[in-house]
Amino acid sequence: MSDYGELLNANTVRFERLLPGPIERVWGYLVDSDKRAKWLCGGNTDSDIGGKVEMHFHNASLSSDADIERPAKYNDMPEKVCFSGTVTRYEPPRVLAHTWVFDDQSSEVCYELEEQDDKVRLVLTHTRLNSGDEVLSVCGGWHTHLDILVDVLNGREPRPFWKTQTQLEAQYEQRLSQ
Repeated sequence: MSDYGELLNANTVRFERLLPGPIERVWGYLVDSDKRAKWLCGGNTDSDIGGKVEMHFHNASLSSDADIERPAKYNDMPEKVCFSGTVTRYEPPRVLAHTWVFDDQSSEVCYELEEQDDKVRLVLTHTRLNSGDEVLSVCGGWHTHLDILVDVLNGREPRPFWKTQTQLEAQYEQRLSQ
C-alpha cells in the first residue's frame, strides 16, 4: 500500500491508509467535529442521508509546529474557509460519503473503513474533480491531511500542514506529469 494517492481516472483520486483501531475510534475522527478538527476540519455531520456536512477549515491550526506561510497560490483564500456538503451515504462505522461543494464546484468524497486485525483500512475516494489543477491540489491536500490523521491516531505531534502540503504538491505535480 502506497501513501500516495492513485489517480483512477482524470476526475478521481483514491488514497489508502492503515490506521490504529478500533474501527469505532477511527469512525469518530470522521464524524465528530472536535476530533475531525484535529486532522481535517471542524463542523457538524448529520447522520442521515440528505443531511448536512459542515466543513470549517483552518489548516494553520492543525499543528503547533512553526509552519511556513501559505503557498502563493492560496493567498486569495481566507485563512479560515467554511463550506458545506450533503451526506450521500451514512453506514456507521463503515462508510461515510458526502458532497464537497467549494467555489461553485461540486465533487464527492467517500470514506470506507474495514477492520484488519487491530488496524483499520481507510479508503478515501474523491470523485468528480473538475480539472488537473484541482486534482493536483486535492492530491497534495488529502495526502497531508491523512498524514496528520495518522500522527493524531498514533499520539504524535502532527506535522506542519503548509510545509508538508507544499512538498507533497510538488511531488504530485512531478508524479502526475509522467
